[in-house]
Amino acid sequence: MGAFLVSYKLQAPIQKNHRFIEEIKRIGRCCQCMESVWIVCSSDTCELLRERLVKYMDSDSELLVVGLKGHWASNNLNGDSLEWLSQNL
Repeated sequence: MGAFLVSYKLQAPIQKNHRFIEEIKRIGRCCQCMESVWIVCSSDTCELLRERLVKYMDSDSELLVVGLKGHWASNNLNGDSLEWLSQNL
């Protein structure tokens, strides 16, 4: 199982954004580190995660999925995010 950074810029109305966020949560263990940045744990590839998420996006929305190798650093993240990152990466 790997860890992935998911970052996005959604152009859809808030109702569609909710479905997108719910799909991120269904992927597996996850942490919303910033407004539009999540870290998710999955056995899927970046490409499979992308295909899974684009179904919930409008064609003009942006998405980036990056595989992580466990090294990370942060500044001013909330305590819950820091704890999640420490335990899962």
